[in-house]
Amino acid sequence: MLRLPLRLRVLPLQATRTTIVHRHAALRSSAPIALAGHSLSTSPAQHRRQMPARPKPPPEDEIEESFLKGSGPGGQKINKTNSAVQLKHIPTGIVIKSQATRSRSQNRKIARDLLAAKLDELTNGAQSRTAIVGETKKKRAASAAKKSRRKYKKLAEEKEAAAAATVAEEGAGTDVEVALRSGEGRLQEQAQVINTNTQT
Repeated sequence: MLRLPLRLRVLPLQATRTTIVHRHAALRSSAPIALAGHSLSTSPAQHRRQMPARPKPPPEDEIEESFLKGSGPGGQKINKTNSAVQLKHIPTGIVIKSQATRSRSQNRKIARDLLAAKLDELTNGAQSRTAIVGETKKKRAASAAKKSRRKYKKLAEEKEAAAAATVAEEGAGTDVEVALRSGEGRLQEQAQVINTNTQT
């Protein structure tokens, strides 16, 4: 039996997941090790379409980097420090500026990611990650709008059906209402006769 370091043992639970548990006196029996081919994920995301990988930034020798003073919101600090990053991709001439944060190192990373995305759009066009992600978001929004239209259409139909049912009930109930009204009229007439008799 294989023994794992740190006094841990892998036990098989299901075909799609494995669990690591601490070795205990009750677990000292020779439990088989889970197969390496099993997935560690239990999410149903396996059927979803995989997004393309994020594009890698270009090599550093193709980038010209400069640091600028920021502008806009952020107080006096943003105007005094050179935390904004400007990247120029030498072969294509694309210029990217990032001042998303007050940190120069974070702005450098963000600017490189933006440059990689722009280069991906330039080289791959409709097959780039941003185009595919945008198309997916567009489909989701259209699907949500369609679902909303269906929902409110169904509610309107139910409301119309309920209104038609109440009209039908009122139509059937008019005979009863006429009888009740005539009965009320007779009662009122009798009450008037009684009132006149008591007054005289």
